[in-house]
Parts: sequence; structure tokens; C-alpha cells
Amino acid sequence: MRTRKLFIGGKIRAIRGEQGLTQAGFAQKLGISTSYLNQIENNQRHVSASVLLALAEAFSVDITTLSDQDTDRLLADVSEALADPVTGGAQPSLTDVKLVVQNAPSFARAFLSLHQAMRRSGDQLAELDETLERSGALSEPTPYEEVRDFFHYVDNYIHELDLAGEALSRDLAKSRGISLKALADHIERRHRVRVVIGSGGGSGAGRDEPNGSGLRRFDPVSRVLWLNPRTPASTQAFQIACQIALIEHDTDMTRIIEGARFRSADAAGICRIGLANYFAGAALLPYGTFSAAARELRHDLVLLADRFSTSLEQVAHRLSTLQRPSQKGVPFFFARVDKAGNITKRHSATKLQFARFGSACPLWNAHSAFETPNRIIRQLAETPDGVRYLCLATAVSKPSGGWRDPVQSYALALGCEVAHAGELVYADDLDIARAEAFEPIGVSCRICERRNCHQRAVPPLKRRLIVDPNTRRTVPYGLE
Repeated sequence: MRTRKLFIGGKIRAIRGEQGLTQAGFAQKLGISTSYLNQIENNQRHVSASVLLALAEAFSVDITTLSDQDTDRLLADVSEALADPVTGGAQPSLTDVKLVVQNAPSFARAFLSLHQAMRRSGDQLAELDETLERSGALSEPTPYEEVRDFFHYVDNYIHELDLAGEALSRDLAKSRGISLKALADHIERRHRVRVVIGSGGGSGAGRDEPNGSGLRRFDPVSRVLWLNPRTPASTQAFQIACQIALIEHDTDMTRIIEGARFRSADAAGICRIGLANYFAGAALLPYGTFSAAARELRHDLVLLADRFSTSLEQVAHRLSTLQRPSQKGVPFFFARVDKAGNITKRHSATKLQFARFGSACPLWNAHSAFETPNRIIRQLAETPDGVRYLCLATAVSKPSGGWRDPVQSYALALGCEVAHAGELVYADDLDIARAEAFEPIGVSCRICERRNCHQRAVPPLKRRLIVDPNTRRTVPYGLE
């Protein structure tokens, strides 16, 4: 297999800046010429293995952190933003976009912020009659989008909370996984919080939950934590772990939130919930134990869920976060998709990046999962950049109560590049060596340049259309 060249000039410049060295001084410590270093920093030359080893030896740099996944992620986001009609004008080539992202990543991020502001300005004008009184509210990213991007760009891995969750698991787990009782005993013994499952929570805990709606409610006055009795034990355990995070690790989460510099208190609040959820996942599925089990069971989602008494969603999400430096697992992408194709959760440790706006590609097997609920379906897929993936998807539902209560339904999608497929039990009988076995998929129609897609919803913005009234294709136009 061809080795992928590493262009990380921006990161090399940042390391040199942290050391306070000139190019000449930095090059001398690395044992290379100043001109060679200049070419590396400007992404005119890739970083060789000898330079990586010199970085590790001279500056104690963890070379496992020097990947270009951040560049891939940023490149996908900028390309999608440029394809948005709101940007208008001539479209730069992919080569030009790569140059900007690789050499000036801070500029690329500023462009994404500007694009978000432009989109909101357009929405504001389109709905002027409803938004005049709050004309300034839509000029910034929504709090949810801010938090989503925060996790997106830290690779969905929070080192401090991951270690803290693993430590709690080590303290409480007498066997595989933490039991619901162990978590309840811990929060009562250490924080005087009584866990009540069902009615009888006292002081409002459960009084507003006549039909079992909601998952968790904590009353800091009575020190009662109410949990919904209709949820499975895995969900109840997860919610107790979330409350433990909010109590025990408030200082750590506050420091992380302050470092993120969110624009609003709402974003900070949403991030706090996300960080508590992250801790809970790390506690129920501790990094070392879970990653070892994943390798042993060859990433069988059902067997992993059974072993750790958790849900398929918790397992799939956790697999996508196994990015601890020097101890990384298989790089997965993970998404949760509703029936309309909206991605409500997304993370990718692979080159595959999800659409930030609009629905996902209709050829992706996440949509087909709704046709066969409670079954894991497989797909060999290839994106327009030529990268091939093994994609898994399954539809799940969460009944919340009785006959009249709503049921949440969505598809879980998990996948990895085929280079890692041998580590998954799901690839055992698939012919991954045959090119014809891979279905063509994209990110979203407006940035996908495939000419012959029968499911295309809108034309790509970087292709000229061929319109011939005397010829009727699957879609009513051709592409140059």
C-alpha cells in the first residue's frame, strides 16, 4: 500500500514558535538545512520519518499527534462552504483550497466563521418579517453549532475527562463494566445524593414527569436524583455518571469551556452537558478495558454492548473517540441520522467528513437501515476522492412511555477505511479487493461532482450543466 505523505507545515511552524527559535536555530537542532525546513513549513516538502524522529528526540514531541486529519477535516468544511451559493463568484480549484488550508489554517477557520455569518444573514433577510426584532441574533453561529464544532476540532477526545472517567471505572468496577448499583452507591456515599428510579423523588423530582418523560432530574436542595423508570439500565447508569461529572468535575469542565471561548452562555451550557456526557461514556466504557475488548471481539457491536451492559449507540460513539495519543484505536466515523436525513450527531476520525448543511448522501446505507430495523447492515462505499470505506448502519428506536407517547427513531452509522476492515468481524465475507464491490457515495449533492448519480437532488456548483430538451436523463441535465 502506498504510504501517504505528511504535509504539516503549520504544525511545524507552531512548534518552532513555542520554542522561540528562528528557522536556522530550529533546523540546526533537527539536523536539517534551513532551506529544507522552510520548504516543510510552506508545505512544499512532506515531513520525512527522520524529521519526525528528530522532533521527538529534540523537543519531546509526541509524533502520534502530528497527523493531517485536522487538515482533512478543515479542507472538507471549507470546500463545502465554498460550494454554498451564498459565497457566489468564481470557485477556486481544490489545489488552491488545499494551499490555504495547509499554509493558513487560522485564515480558513476565519473564513468558515464568515460563511456561517453570511448564511445567517441570508436566513434573516428571507424571513425579515419574523426576525427584525432580533436582527442581531442570527449574525453568529448558533450555540449548538459552536459546541458541535468544538468537539469536531478536538477530535472528539477530551483527555482530562477520559482519564477521570477511566479512574472512576477502575475504582468502582469489580468485574467488566460499572453496575448501576455501584454508581448509585458512589454518588450517595460521596455526595449525599439519593437516586430514585420512578415516582417518589421528592421536592419536585418526578412531580413534573407524570408520563415518564425526561431522563434525569436532580434537585440540589433535597439531594435527590430522579431517573425515568421506563429507560433501560444502561441509560440510567449513564445519567448517574453524567450527574457525577457535573458534581465532581465542575472545575475541570469550567476550565475546558473557558479555553474554548464560546460566544454565549448558552453555548457554554450546552458544552457542559456534552462534557458530562463524554465523562459518562469514558466511565462506562473505560479506555484501556474497552479498547482491548474491541480488539478481542473484533469490534462486534452487539457483543461489546453485552459485555459492558450498554447500548449500541454508546458503544458506536465510544469507538469513534478512541484517539488517545500513543494508544489510538481504529479510526472510525460515527453519525446519528434521523428519517429526514438530518445528521443529529457526527464525528469522524477518518477522511470522511459529513455535510455541515443539508442532508446526507441518499446512497449511504444509513438511510436503508430504516427498512430493516434492529439489524446491522453493511456497505462497501467509495467517496469521490477515491477513499474506500466499510460502512455499518442500524436503525434503533427509543420508546418513551405508553401508547400516546412519542417514539424516537434514528439510524446509527459507523465505519472505517478499508485498510482497517480486517480488524472488524463485519468484513470477514466481503470482497474488499474487488473495485466493483464499492458503491459510489458523496458528502452532499452540491459538492459531489459525480456525473452519473441517479439520486442527485441538485447539480454540483463547480460543474457546468448540459441541458438538452430532446434528451431525457435520470436527472433533467448533464454535466460537463
